Amino acid sequence: MVLMGAKGNTAAQMSQALCLNEGGDVHRGFQSLLREVSTSGPQCLLRTANRLFGEKTCDFLPAFKESCQKFYQADLEELSFAEDTEECRKHINDWVMEKTEGKISEILGSGTVGPLTKLVLVNAIYFKGKWNEQFNRKHTRGMPFKTNQEKKTVQMMFKQAKFKMGHVEEVPAQILELPYVGAELSMLILLPDENTDIAVVEKALTYEKFRTWTSPEKLTEEKVQVFLPRLKLEASYDLEAFLRRLGMTDAFEEAKADFSGMSAKKNVPMSKVAHKCFVEVNEEGTEAAGATAVVRNSRCCRMEPKFCADHPFLFFIRHRETNSILFCGRFSSP
Repeated sequence: MVLMGAKGNTAAQMSQALCLNEGGDVHRGFQSLLREVSTSGPQCLLRTANRLFGEKTCDFLPAFKESCQKFYQADLEELSFAEDTEECRKHINDWVMEKTEGKISEILGSGTVGPLTKLVLVNAIYFKGKWNEQFNRKHTRGMPFKTNQEKKTVQMMFKQAKFKMGHVEEVPAQILELPYVGAELSMLILLPDENTDIAVVEKALTYEKFRTWTSPEKLTEEKVQVFLPRLKLEASYDLEAFLRRLGMTDAFEEAKADFSGMSAKKNVPMSKVAHKCFVEVNEEGTEAAGATAVVRNSRCCRMEPKFCADHPFLFFIRHRETNSILFCGRFSSP
């Protein structure tokens, strides 16, 4: 979205950092993707909260504002950081909290914006989905989760049903696909074999390999015993340092930033790039509210395949039609 307003070397650095192909139209690509993945209903809800907040004295161009809405379903909202920094911060946090139904309450911490702030890019994503095959709370029980250093007890969910599963010889690791209601979205879990460190999997992983490992011909539907911990993850990222390491430096420097496609004023740098996500997985699905479960042991046929996520794993929420990854994360310790 910010790239639409960038020119010259600023735009070149951004394109290189984001690995964008010169021949493609990235903005129309995102327009199409957002249209495809925007789902809403009692079983599945996906919300993206994307917005630029700019200092109102920067004379932002109407054409740029229109493009933000057209391609990214996002607005550029003009605020007065110079006059009331704290009120602007509170306003941005309130907007994100509303868009994520209260799950993300503070995307900007105290002191993250100031009177010299010119441009803040905010991105948050909220997803709530129910499993197509829900886990029974009565089967959830305390089990050890093993890390390199220690064992910790987690609430381990259990389900015995037919799921698509595969094995990656290259890493090695197991892959399990858990579809959500409607089958439009699914969670893919990449679980290293017990003797394989998760760092080995992460080092080998690329998007191309992920697509190959999770392609339909690589996964077989079979009856399987699934052990998956309840998990609740929340993470905040200030992406400036990361983007600078990728070579995108001019955008953050007042003397070099060229956003003349966005603002009539010169020297309007990016002040903040904030991203925050929240993921909760339990028996009903992703994000649904939890309750204490009654514990009982379950007996299963020993011959059936087992997928036991009792050590660090990676997870991905994928839009199946476009093969787009909406969320990805690592669960390494309770």
